[in-house]
Amino acid sequence: MKNYLFCLKCLQAKIGLLLFILFIFSSCLSDKKDKTNTSASAEEVSSTEIKSESNQKVTIITNAMDFNGPRELNSGWNTFEYKNNSSNVHFFVVEKMPDNKTIENSMKEVVPVFQEGMDFFNDGKVQEGVEVFGKLPEWFSEVVFMGGPGLTSPGTTSNNTVFLEPGYYVYECYVKMPNGQFHSTAGMIDFFEVKNNKTNIEEPKNTIDLVISSENGFILKDSLSPGIQNFKVIFKEQQTYENFLGHDVHLVRLDENANLEKLEEWMNWTNPEGFITPSPKGVTFLGGTQELPAGETSYFSAELKPGNYAFIAEIPNSSEKGMLHKFRIE
Repeated sequence: MKNYLFCLKCLQAKIGLLLFILFIFSSCLSDKKDKTNTSASAEEVSSTEIKSESNQKVTIITNAMDFNGPRELNSGWNTFEYKNNSSNVHFFVVEKMPDNKTIENSMKEVVPVFQEGMDFFNDGKVQEGVEVFGKLPEWFSEVVFMGGPGLTSPGTTSNNTVFLEPGYYVYECYVKMPNGQFHSTAGMIDFFEVKNNKTNIEEPKNTIDLVISSENGFILKDSLSPGIQNFKVIFKEQQTYENFLGHDVHLVRLDENANLEKLEEWMNWTNPEGFITPSPKGVTFLGGTQELPAGETSYFSAELKPGNYAFIAEIPNSSEKGMLHKFRIE
């Protein structure tokens, strides 16, 4: 595995900015909706989908390998409530698309390329896999990652509050199935449009400040205590790491048999065993926030009961970068 990661680091310089696009990997199995109908109205959306509330608490539900949620949101602060009713760990990352690009473009021009590249990685053919990403369209580098709930274990509900400008957004999960296929490849990808109308909610109040710094890792400015905590996550800087992603933060509860080294390895999707189901034993994912650009802020809340926890970023060797922080709640 060390040799595999070393090869990836060496090849990073070769493909330059192209590497960053790997974050968009698609994910979670099909919800069997017609995802190519990018102009679907609210009336055309499946009856199982959740209507967006006036205060923009946006409920999105996964029952198996699907997303069920609204197709239209108002601009401004939006709180995503993600209910993972499935038997697998999932999440979703929110991606603001360039003008005139839709989920149909992602499914035809991006998703197949990522899967082809990952197939080579799984076979140990690193250089061949990297070369595949040269097929990605130029517009893909204009996609902006705008948060979304962190990894969420089966039977768990997570949340994430972000500020959304008007535009067209795709959201997806790129956890991998046991055969190495991304969930999005099988259809766990959807979209919504953010309209010019403003939401009724204000920026949330926080109890904990968590700063993410490329130089200093996680910086907690408040002490952690039992109860429901609302985390304000401030992206002081952002950069691209060896696995072609920017940093984010995931909250995990650790059982007695949890292995932090295995968790850290699992959080690197370029590892053929990384981000693959089932998730590591003894770990319960409670959400968090996906990456945002430098200077942006998002929020998530979670109930901290007595026990062991950790914050961890979805990057290789997170502990060396100060982005694996274990703590205990008494």
